Amino acid sequence: MSFTYDQLKTAIQDYTENDESSFVTNLPLFIRIAEERILKNVQLSMFRKNATASTTASNKYLACPGDFLAPFSLSLAGSDGDKFFIDFKDPSFLQTYTPDSTTTGSPRYYAVFDVDNFILAPTPNTTFTAELHYFYRPASLTAGSGSGTTWLSENAEMALLYGALIEAYIYMKGEQDVMAMYNKRFEESLIGIKMLGEAKETTDEYRTGKVIRAKQ
Repeated sequence: MSFTYDQLKTAIQDYTENDESSFVTNLPLFIRIAEERILKNVQLSMFRKNATASTTASNKYLACPGDFLAPFSLSLAGSDGDKFFIDFKDPSFLQTYTPDSTTTGSPRYYAVFDVDNFILAPTPNTTFTAELHYFYRPASLTAGSGSGTTWLSENAEMALLYGALIEAYIYMKGEQDVMAMYNKRFEESLIGIKMLGEAKETTDEYRTGKVIRAKQ
């Protein structure tokens, strides 16, 4: 089972039996909020990607990709092409490590400085090729056509449906018992995605054996 964008909107209206115009207008919002809840609650390896950029000599900042959410690793390579990884720290650690930003060298640490930039320490003394492995924000189902799909709409369809229904029912100021049922189904769906993203995807049976669920 999977949803296209149009199919998911229809399912939300069918479940809520609501075709009022302002409700229909807000269907994309309900879906985007559900996507956000899933992304922030489950770590999925298919939402990792790599990006490359170049540092600038005497500039301690490195721009973040536009779809960046969280880092997994950052490596640098100099003119010899040899790659080395640098450690992720808090910005205050970097500013304590090199209180004088004019101190340059081969960077050893990086941190998220603001929404648009990383900060490096020490400040690069030359141009390095940077390769960032990071958790990114995938395009929303609502950004595509009515017949379009996304990984979440094809593989996490129950979580996406019930997450959107929760937001729809909040908008409708619906009955608390129905809201509780939707929330329960959403939480149950998240467990299955967590098993995929945080257990099955991160192990193989040859080295670790079968993924065994804890006994109740």
